[in-house]
Amino acid sequence: MKTLTKLTTMPNSDIFIGIDPGTAITGYGAIRVSKKSSLPEVLEYGVIRTASRLPDSTRLSEIYNALSELLIKYKPIAVGCEKIFFSKNIKTASAVSHARGVILLAIDQHGAKLVELTPPQVKNAITGYGSADKKQVQYMTQQILQLKSIPKPDDAADALAIAITTSSLMNNPAEI
Repeated sequence: MKTLTKLTTMPNSDIFIGIDPGTAITGYGAIRVSKKSSLPEVLEYGVIRTASRLPDSTRLSEIYNALSELLIKYKPIAVGCEKIFFSKNIKTASAVSHARGVILLAIDQHGAKLVELTPPQVKNAITGYGSADKKQVQYMTQQILQLKSIPKPDDAADALAIAITTSSLMNNPAEI
């Protein structure tokens, strides 16, 4: 986990978390948006990694526990989670679906609002173009968050883009 900023209480701000689900690697990003400024501030981003040698149940438990810690730490008003598009690789799609299931359970159990997003929705919100490539999304995420470099790894950058999109949609509920 990569912590960038200590969490301080700001009564006029909202916290959002973005999740890019996966069994081996789940990306996450936490941002704070002040009600006085529309510019988001990065609180933390990183990935939850699980070892392939472990049983699936252990890997899913690790994802659930790590995400629960983030939800307790930040108490977000909403968590964005990427929807899964049908994949040609059924085994991969199935594993990601399992991870997504425990992610949704953690979000629900911790009382945050769930915002489910498709990759084109995130791309459109970040770049203005629903078919943007990964590099365009990462570059715009870096610019929006005023970071010195593109967040790494890719899963964390994707999660930050999801968090930005979630905050934008929560501020414009008609778009959800």
